[in-house]
Amino acid sequence: MTIWGTSMIGTRLRFSAAIAALLAFGATPLFAQQGAPSPEQRLERLERQLRQVQRQVFPRGQPTDTAGLADEPAATQTSVRTLDARLNGLERQLADILRQSEENGNRLTVLQAEIARLKTDQDERLGALERGTASVPAPGAAIPPPAAAANAETLPATRPSATNPGPASSAGNAAPAGANDPGELAYDEGYQLWRAGKYDQAITSLRAFSSAFPKHRRASWSNNLAGRALLDKGEPRAAAEALLANYRGNPKGERAPDSLYYLGQSLMQLKQPEQACKAYEELEAVYGSAMRDELRRLLPPAKAAARCS
Repeated sequence: MTIWGTSMIGTRLRFSAAIAALLAFGATPLFAQQGAPSPEQRLERLERQLRQVQRQVFPRGQPTDTAGLADEPAATQTSVRTLDARLNGLERQLADILRQSEENGNRLTVLQAEIARLKTDQDERLGALERGTASVPAPGAAIPPPAAAANAETLPATRPSATNPGPASSAGNAAPAGANDPGELAYDEGYQLWRAGKYDQAITSLRAFSSAFPKHRRASWSNNLAGRALLDKGEPRAAAEALLANYRGNPKGERAPDSLYYLGQSLMQLKQPEQACKAYEELEAVYGSAMRDELRRLLPPAKAAARCS
Protein backbone atom coordinates (compact mmCIF):
# COMPACT_ATOMS: atom_id res chain seq x y z
CA MET A 1 0.00 0.00 0.00
CA THR A 2 2.65 2.22 0.94
CA ILE A 3 4.81 1.36 -2.10
CA TRP A 4 1.93 1.68 -4.54
CA GLY A 5 0.79 4.87 -3.00
CA THR A 6 4.25 6.27 -3.19
CA SER A 7 4.51 5.21 -6.83
CA MET A 8 1.17 6.74 -7.67
CA ILE A 9 2.14 9.98 -6.03
CA GLY A 10 5.42 10.04 -7.99
CA THR A 11 3.61 9.33 -11.23
CA ARG A 12 1.10 12.07 -10.57
CA LEU A 13 3.88 14.54 -9.76
CA ARG A 14 5.70 13.70 -12.97
CA PHE A 15 2.50 13.99 -14.96
CA SER A 16 1.68 17.27 -13.31
CA ALA A 17 5.18 18.58 -14.06
CA ALA A 18 4.91 17.52 -17.69
CA ILE A 19 1.51 19.19 -18.00
CA ALA A 20 2.84 22.31 -16.34
CA ALA A 21 5.87 22.32 -18.64
CA LEU A 22 3.67 21.82 -21.68
CA LEU A 23 1.35 24.55 -20.58
CA ALA A 24 4.31 26.81 -19.90
CA PHE A 25 5.85 26.06 -23.29
CA GLY A 26 2.60 26.63 -25.17
CA ALA A 27 1.58 29.79 -23.29
CA THR A 28 4.86 31.65 -23.77
CA PRO A 29 4.37 32.52 -27.45
CA LEU A 30 0.82 33.62 -26.79
CA PHE A 31 2.01 35.86 -23.96
CA ALA A 32 4.75 37.20 -26.23
CA GLN A 33 2.23 37.94 -28.96
CA GLN A 34 -0.27 39.63 -26.71
CA GLY A 35 1.76 41.29 -23.91
CA ALA A 36 5.21 42.25 -25.40
CA PRO A 37 5.54 46.01 -26.26
CA SER A 38 6.33 47.08 -29.84
CA PRO A 39 9.59 48.93 -30.65
CA GLU A 40 7.66 52.22 -30.95
CA GLN A 41 6.13 51.69 -27.54
CA ARG A 42 9.50 50.83 -26.05
CA LEU A 43 11.00 53.98 -27.64
CA GLU A 44 8.21 56.18 -26.30
CA ARG A 45 8.68 54.61 -22.87
CA LEU A 46 12.41 55.34 -22.99
CA GLU A 47 11.75 58.95 -24.06
CA ARG A 48 9.32 59.43 -21.15
CA GLN A 49 11.83 58.00 -18.77
CA LEU A 50 14.55 60.24 -20.21
CA ARG A 51 12.37 63.32 -19.78
CA GLN A 52 11.66 62.31 -16.19
CA VAL A 53 15.38 61.93 -15.55
CA GLN A 54 16.05 65.32 -17.18
CA ARG A 55 13.45 66.98 -14.97
CA GLN A 56 15.13 65.51 -11.93
CA VAL A 57 18.66 66.34 -13.06
CA PHE A 58 17.81 69.76 -14.53
CA PRO A 59 14.94 71.11 -12.39
CA ARG A 60 15.39 74.59 -13.93
CA GLY A 61 15.07 73.46 -17.53
CA GLN A 62 17.03 71.66 -20.19
CA PRO A 63 20.71 72.54 -20.71
CA THR A 64 21.59 75.04 -23.44
CA ASP A 65 23.17 72.47 -25.73
CA THR A 66 19.95 70.41 -25.91
CA ALA A 67 17.19 73.00 -25.34
CA GLY A 68 14.96 73.82 -28.28
CA LEU A 69 16.32 71.22 -30.69
CA ALA A 70 13.80 70.16 -33.30
CA ASP A 71 13.15 66.57 -34.19
CA GLU A 72 14.13 67.22 -37.87
CA PRO A 73 17.70 68.08 -38.90
CA ALA A 74 18.66 71.77 -39.05
CA ALA A 75 19.09 71.76 -42.86
CA THR A 76 17.49 69.32 -45.27
CA GLN A 77 18.60 68.74 -48.86
CA THR A 78 15.58 70.65 -50.13
CA SER A 79 16.38 73.72 -48.05
CA VAL A 80 20.03 73.59 -49.15
CA ARG A 81 19.04 73.43 -52.83
CA THR A 82 16.60 76.29 -52.39
CA LEU A 83 19.22 78.45 -50.67
CA ASP A 84 21.80 77.63 -53.35
CA ALA A 85 19.38 78.60 -56.11
CA ARG A 86 18.64 81.92 -54.41
CA LEU A 87 22.36 82.64 -54.02
CA ASN A 88 22.95 81.85 -57.71
CA GLY A 89 20.13 84.22 -58.67
CA LEU A 90 21.59 87.01 -56.53
CA GLU A 91 25.04 86.49 -58.07
CA ARG A 92 23.60 86.71 -61.60
CA GLN A 93 21.71 89.90 -60.75
CA LEU A 94 24.87 91.42 -59.25
CA ALA A 95 26.87 90.49 -62.36
CA ASP A 96 24.21 92.11 -64.59
CA ILE A 97 24.28 95.28 -62.48
CA LEU A 98 28.08 95.45 -62.70
CA ARG A 99 28.00 94.90 -66.46
CA GLN A 100 25.40 97.62 -66.97
CA SER A 101 27.40 99.97 -64.75
CA GLU A 102 30.52 99.43 -66.86
CA GLU A 103 28.58 99.96 -70.09
CA ASN A 104 27.05 103.15 -68.74
CA GLY A 105 30.49 104.34 -67.67
CA ASN A 106 31.87 103.74 -71.17
CA ARG A 107 28.93 105.54 -72.77
CA LEU A 108 29.40 108.46 -70.40
CA THR A 109 33.10 108.67 -71.30
CA VAL A 110 32.30 108.72 -75.02
CA LEU A 111 29.61 111.36 -74.54
CA GLN A 112 31.93 113.54 -72.49
CA ALA A 113 34.63 113.31 -75.18
CA GLU A 114 32.11 114.19 -77.89
CA ILE A 115 30.76 117.13 -75.89
CA ALA A 116 34.31 118.39 -75.32
CA ARG A 117 35.05 118.12 -79.04
CA LEU A 118 31.85 119.96 -79.98
CA LYS A 119 32.58 122.65 -77.40
CA THR A 120 36.11 123.15 -78.77
CA ASP A 121 34.80 123.37 -82.32
CA GLN A 122 32.10 125.82 -81.29
CA ASP A 123 34.61 127.96 -79.38
CA GLU A 124 36.85 128.09 -82.44
CA ARG A 125 33.97 129.13 -84.68
CA LEU A 126 32.76 131.77 -82.26
CA GLY A 127 36.30 133.05 -81.86
CA ALA A 128 36.67 133.37 -85.63
CA LEU A 129 33.37 135.23 -85.87
CA GLU A 130 34.29 137.52 -82.99
CA ARG A 131 37.64 138.32 -84.56
CA GLY A 132 35.92 139.08 -87.85
CA THR A 133 33.35 141.32 -86.15
CA ALA A 134 35.98 143.10 -84.07
CA SER A 135 37.93 143.97 -87.19
CA VAL A 136 35.01 145.95 -88.66
CA PRO A 137 35.90 149.68 -88.37
CA ALA A 138 33.59 152.06 -86.53
CA PRO A 139 31.38 154.41 -88.55
CA GLY A 140 33.29 157.50 -89.68
CA ALA A 141 36.69 155.92 -89.14
CA ALA A 142 39.20 155.50 -91.88
CA ILE A 143 38.43 152.30 -93.80
CA PRO A 144 41.52 150.48 -95.00
CA PRO A 145 41.12 148.75 -98.36
CA PRO A 146 40.75 144.97 -98.14
CA ALA A 147 43.71 142.90 -99.09
CA ALA A 148 43.70 142.29 -102.78
CA ALA A 149 44.87 138.74 -102.26
CA ALA A 150 41.80 137.87 -100.22
CA ASN A 151 39.51 138.72 -103.09
CA ALA A 152 41.64 137.22 -105.80
CA GLU A 153 42.21 133.65 -104.62
CA THR A 154 44.61 132.41 -107.23
CA LEU A 155 45.52 128.98 -108.51
CA PRO A 156 49.31 128.81 -108.10
CA ALA A 157 51.07 125.94 -109.77
CA THR A 158 53.11 125.33 -106.61
CA ARG A 159 51.82 124.88 -103.09
CA PRO A 160 52.01 128.07 -100.99
CA SER A 161 53.99 127.96 -97.79
CA ALA A 162 54.68 130.20 -94.82
CA THR A 163 58.00 131.38 -96.31
CA ASN A 164 56.86 131.45 -99.95
CA PRO A 165 53.11 131.99 -100.04
CA GLY A 166 53.00 132.41 -103.81
CA PRO A 167 51.37 135.17 -105.84
CA ALA A 168 48.67 137.00 -104.01
CA SER A 169 46.57 137.93 -107.01
CA SER A 170 46.44 137.99 -110.77
CA ALA A 171 45.70 140.85 -113.09
CA GLY A 172 42.19 139.71 -113.85
CA ASN A 173 41.09 139.40 -110.21
CA ALA A 174 40.70 142.88 -108.88
CA ALA A 175 39.22 143.21 -105.41
CA PRO A 176 35.56 144.20 -105.49
CA ALA A 177 34.05 146.71 -103.16
CA GLY A 178 32.71 145.57 -99.79
CA ALA A 179 35.24 146.54 -97.16
CA ASN A 180 32.44 147.13 -94.64
CA ASP A 181 31.07 143.60 -95.10
CA PRO A 182 31.86 141.36 -92.08
CA GLY A 183 31.68 138.36 -94.38
CA GLU A 184 34.43 139.73 -96.61
CA LEU A 185 36.64 140.32 -93.60
CA ALA A 186 35.92 136.87 -92.15
CA TYR A 187 36.77 135.24 -95.48
CA ASP A 188 39.93 137.34 -95.76
CA GLU A 189 41.08 135.99 -92.39
CA GLY A 190 40.78 132.38 -93.57
CA TYR A 191 42.52 133.22 -96.82
CA GLN A 192 45.47 134.84 -95.06
CA LEU A 193 45.84 131.78 -92.82
CA TRP A 194 45.89 129.56 -95.90
CA ARG A 195 48.53 131.72 -97.58
CA ALA A 196 50.66 131.51 -94.41
CA GLY A 197 50.53 127.71 -94.54
CA LYS A 198 48.45 127.42 -91.36
CA TYR A 199 46.08 124.94 -92.93
CA ASP A 200 44.30 123.64 -89.82
CA GLN A 201 43.49 127.16 -88.64
CA ALA A 202 42.52 128.18 -92.17
CA ILE A 203 40.10 125.24 -92.50
CA THR A 204 38.50 126.08 -89.14
CA SER A 205 38.13 129.75 -90.05
CA LEU A 206 36.76 129.05 -93.54
CA ARG A 207 34.23 126.53 -92.27
CA ALA A 208 33.15 128.98 -89.57
CA PHE A 209 32.61 131.57 -92.30
CA SER A 210 30.52 129.14 -94.38
CA SER A 211 28.36 128.33 -91.35
CA ALA A 212 27.87 132.01 -90.46
CA PHE A 213 27.36 133.29 -94.01
CA PRO A 214 25.91 130.40 -96.08
CA LYS A 215 24.28 132.78 -98.59
CA HIS A 216 27.28 135.06 -99.01
CA ARG A 217 28.87 135.24 -102.44
CA ARG A 218 32.14 134.21 -100.85
CA ALA A 219 30.61 130.93 -99.68
CA SER A 220 31.71 129.25 -102.92
CA TRP A 221 35.19 130.74 -102.49
CA SER A 222 35.38 129.62 -98.85
CA ASN A 223 34.31 126.03 -99.50
CA ASN A 224 36.68 125.75 -102.43
CA LEU A 225 39.58 127.16 -100.44
CA ALA A 226 38.84 124.80 -97.52
CA GLY A 227 39.12 121.89 -99.98
CA ARG A 228 42.39 123.25 -101.31
CA ALA A 229 43.72 123.62 -97.75
CA LEU A 230 42.94 119.95 -97.13
CA LEU A 231 44.77 119.05 -100.33
CA ASP A 232 47.76 121.19 -99.36
CA LYS A 233 47.69 119.57 -95.92
CA GLY A 234 48.12 116.14 -97.50
CA GLU A 235 44.55 114.83 -97.13
CA PRO A 236 43.46 114.25 -100.75
CA ARG A 237 40.44 112.10 -99.90
CA ALA A 238 38.94 114.69 -97.55
CA ALA A 239 39.82 117.37 -100.08
CA ALA A 240 38.04 115.50 -102.88
CA GLU A 241 34.90 115.17 -100.76
CA ALA A 242 34.90 118.88 -99.86
CA LEU A 243 35.55 120.03 -103.44
CA LEU A 244 32.92 117.74 -104.93
CA ALA A 245 30.39 118.94 -102.33
CA ASN A 246 31.12 122.58 -103.22
CA TYR A 247 30.62 121.90 -106.93
CA ARG A 248 27.44 119.89 -106.49
CA GLY A 249 25.99 122.16 -103.81
CA ASN A 250 26.50 125.38 -105.77
CA PRO A 251 27.41 124.69 -109.43
CA LYS A 252 26.80 128.35 -110.27
CA GLY A 253 29.17 129.59 -107.58
CA GLU A 254 32.15 131.67 -108.61
CA ARG A 255 34.61 128.99 -107.56
CA ALA A 256 32.67 125.89 -108.66
CA PRO A 257 34.93 125.49 -111.76
CA ASP A 258 38.00 125.71 -109.53
CA SER A 259 36.56 122.97 -107.32
CA LEU A 260 36.27 120.69 -110.35
CA TYR A 261 39.88 121.37 -111.33
CA TYR A 262 41.21 120.69 -107.83
CA LEU A 263 38.95 117.67 -107.55
CA GLY A 264 40.95 116.27 -110.47
CA GLN A 265 44.18 117.16 -108.67
CA SER A 266 42.96 115.34 -105.54
CA LEU A 267 42.06 112.25 -107.57
CA MET A 268 45.51 112.23 -109.10
CA GLN A 269 47.05 112.13 -105.63
CA LEU A 270 44.70 109.23 -104.85
CA LYS A 271 46.12 107.37 -107.91
CA GLN A 272 42.83 107.57 -109.83
CA PRO A 273 43.75 109.22 -113.16
CA GLU A 274 40.64 107.97 -114.96
CA GLN A 275 38.39 109.68 -112.42
CA ALA A 276 40.54 112.80 -112.66
CA CYS A 277 39.98 112.84 -116.42
CA LYS A 278 36.23 112.69 -115.84
CA ALA A 279 36.48 115.74 -113.56
CA TYR A 280 38.46 117.65 -116.20
CA GLU A 281 36.00 116.63 -118.94
CA GLU A 282 33.07 117.85 -116.85
CA LEU A 283 34.89 121.10 -116.21
CA GLU A 284 35.21 121.69 -119.96
CA ALA A 285 31.68 120.50 -120.74
CA VAL A 286 29.90 122.55 -118.07
CA TYR A 287 31.91 125.78 -118.07
CA GLY A 288 33.82 125.79 -121.35
CA SER A 289 34.59 129.38 -122.33
CA ALA A 290 33.26 130.64 -118.97
CA MET A 291 36.38 129.34 -117.23
CA ARG A 292 38.86 131.84 -115.92
CA ASP A 293 41.97 132.35 -118.01
CA GLU A 294 44.19 130.80 -115.35
CA LEU A 295 42.07 127.64 -115.21
CA ARG A 296 42.18 127.45 -119.00
CA ARG A 297 45.96 127.68 -118.81
CA LEU A 298 46.32 125.01 -116.10
CA LEU A 299 43.89 122.48 -117.56
CA PRO A 300 45.91 121.14 -120.56
CA PRO A 301 49.00 120.12 -118.54
CA ALA A 302 46.73 118.57 -115.91
CA LYS A 303 45.02 116.45 -118.57
CA ALA A 304 48.36 115.46 -120.00
CA ALA A 305 49.56 114.35 -116.56
CA ALA A 306 46.45 112.17 -116.22
CA ARG A 307 46.86 110.90 -119.82
CA CYS A 308 43.34 111.89 -120.72
CA SER A 309 42.30 111.00 -124.24
